[in-house]
Amino acid sequence: MKLKTGVLLAIMMLLEYFIWGAWYVTMSTYMSEHLHSSGLQIGAAYSALAIATMISPFFVGLIADRFFAAQKIMGVLHLIGALLLFLATRITDNGPFYWLILFYSLLYMPTIALSNSVAFSQMSDPGKQFPWIRVFGTIGWIVAGILIGSYGLEKTSSTFLIAASASAALGIFSFILPNTPPKANINDGSAAKALGTDAFVLFRDKPYLIFFIAAILVCIPLSFYYGFANNFLNELHVANAATKMTLGQFSEGLFILAIPFLFYRIGVKKMLMLGMGAWILRYIFFAYGDNGTNLWMLYAGIILHGVCYDFFFVTGYMYTEKKAGEKIKNAAQGLFTFATYGLGMFIGTLFSGYVADRYALAAGHDWKSIWFVPAVIAAGVLVYFVIFFREKKEIKQA
Repeated sequence: MKLKTGVLLAIMMLLEYFIWGAWYVTMSTYMSEHLHSSGLQIGAAYSALAIATMISPFFVGLIADRFFAAQKIMGVLHLIGALLLFLATRITDNGPFYWLILFYSLLYMPTIALSNSVAFSQMSDPGKQFPWIRVFGTIGWIVAGILIGSYGLEKTSSTFLIAASASAALGIFSFILPNTPPKANINDGSAAKALGTDAFVLFRDKPYLIFFIAAILVCIPLSFYYGFANNFLNELHVANAATKMTLGQFSEGLFILAIPFLFYRIGVKKMLMLGMGAWILRYIFFAYGDNGTNLWMLYAGIILHGVCYDFFFVTGYMYTEKKAGEKIKNAAQGLFTFATYGLGMFIGTLFSGYVADRYALAAGHDWKSIWFVPAVIAAGVLVYFVIFFREKKEIKQA
């Protein structure tokens, strides 16, 4: 891969995830401030991305991959998305806001797969080259958080305007990216193939089935963090909350380096248990943390994001690939994404919204009670996993 190509791909990834990080993290705070949204309305808005995650494989697999150059359709989607993000700042009612976020999410989520396609098509050795390109996505998310937190923009419409500007920039920039033509001779473009039903064979393997169910359930605690952590920190009057939350991305980047070593050293079961245990600890820290003497607990809860995410979800993707083997690994990864960031997050976002409403106060929320709910759920999933998951250290293909 040429240096010029690498630079173009790095900029693409940085903007791709900058857009997401600019509006997604602080949306609950914005909705509370400007739309006076209930917990259920905030949860519903976050569920829009989960719905889009379930639908986007059909769009990419049945339309984008078959008929259009990836970089061109990505450019069009980001340009339309920029307009929708701008319009989001003009809406003052929760109903229209939900539908706009849903429509935007349906346009944005396919660009994740499309940007990966553009990157992979230019690489001679994706296994070695892709991580160095994808890391710029994490940098983009961090830059967005630092920018918004440093200037105190979390409660303002500026978050959406910044995301809209970046989306317009990436939309234009996409047309100068390396050409990635539609895939020729695609003979398996059915809806079932796009969903990854070839991987259903994995459910015959009991350890993987147990893991798969746990993965869906653990997305419920995950939804509480994504949907309400920024709102929580702002209600506690934590300064530059969005900036402080980027410590989670730094942690994610650091701990991911340990995954390959630990995966083979201690085995998949202990890795996944560490991930679930970190979820419990994180929410206990949040429950007892405050903006005074226990501020360190809030920092600890944020920094634990690296263990929470990497040790469960990144390990989960690796475990899925080992179980699936070369023939159905793409279908298996697609199915795992559909079940977790689609189905699991959809359930979790709506449930977390319900819980937030259940413990709403006249001025804010009873956050201690709220955070105990995902802590208990994570503990329940951990107990279920410890009892029923039986996988040998040497993973055999299902």
